[in-house]
Amino acid sequence: MAKYSNQKNKIVEEEIAEAAQEIKNGNLVLFPTETVYGIGANALDEVAVKKIFKAKGRAGDNPLIVHVSNIEMVENIVKEITNVERKLIEKFWPGPLTIIFDRKSEKIIPNAVTANLNTVGIRMPSNKIAKELIEKSGVPIAAPSANVSGRPSGTKVEDIIEELQDKVSYILDGGSSDIGLESTVIRVNNNQINILRPGKITKEELEEVIKDVNVDTHVLGKVQKNEIVTSPGMKYRHYAPNTKCMMVYSKNKEKMINKINEITNDINKEGKKVLVLGEKSNLDKYISQKKWNIGENLNEIAKNIFTLLRKVDKEKVDLVIIEGVGEEGLGLAITNRLIRACEYNYIVL
Repeated sequence: MAKYSNQKNKIVEEEIAEAAQEIKNGNLVLFPTETVYGIGANALDEVAVKKIFKAKGRAGDNPLIVHVSNIEMVENIVKEITNVERKLIEKFWPGPLTIIFDRKSEKIIPNAVTANLNTVGIRMPSNKIAKELIEKSGVPIAAPSANVSGRPSGTKVEDIIEELQDKVSYILDGGSSDIGLESTVIRVNNNQINILRPGKITKEELEEVIKDVNVDTHVLGKVQKNEIVTSPGMKYRHYAPNTKCMMVYSKNKEKMINKINEITNDINKEGKKVLVLGEKSNLDKYISQKKWNIGENLNEIAKNIFTLLRKVDKEKVDLVIIEGVGEEGLGLAITNRLIRACEYNYIVL
């Protein structure tokens, strides 16, 4: 069983040093970032990286993100950093932005990290514990979200310890993640930014650096089995509880509430139960006996959604109906996660 530091934000230097030694030894460490928790290994050690895939039950064609603590680590891994990429790094690093670069060589970053692609996703986390872990390890750390593949990502240790404690050597508990959604993933081509996975850094914020920003069709569309993706979190069933989920959205709140009540009524007639996840101000308007507050603004919803999705299976309901949030700003990232959690079972009115 993993050694467990549960002092949350009071983790001491010695504990980070112990966790870093596990990374050096080729083992796995569960650690906090500002986005979600990661399950990490030495990104330069292919044997260690393969342990991540085994622990998560992750498909080998799903690339990992490499976490660094300084720009020198990036320069050792990638062929070049363009002027546009440097502007993005200057504005958003450390922080929740992953940039897809051309990698130098498989002799430096193994194919297991990149899913045999010639590209590698890199970010510099702002979370203090994550940064110190990388620094003390002395190597970049490959780390996907801490969860069994397909399940909602872990935003606090309590949600994920049961499924992962026997699969890692050290757990650093840094409390709840500040953001709650994985990083924004982008690729820069011909001075155009292409958003491959939306996150906390929004399209609008990226446009403040470079006006030419495109949202990839896979962000809200399905990825076919034989398609190659350069960003994690886009190809397979993801973020989903075992209970069937549905998302309903309309800019007209009354219309959305009426539709959710209509669906709830139909399900109740079959003798089945519904759980509604919606804004607190809307909950009294729903006929379902079970309803949870998802948050009052996009930041709250982003922080709450994965924890709530992990809890719904305990409610023994037949359907979870989730209020949609639209695609503006952070809403694009939330919608991206919700439609995958609902396995594309959604209604837009």
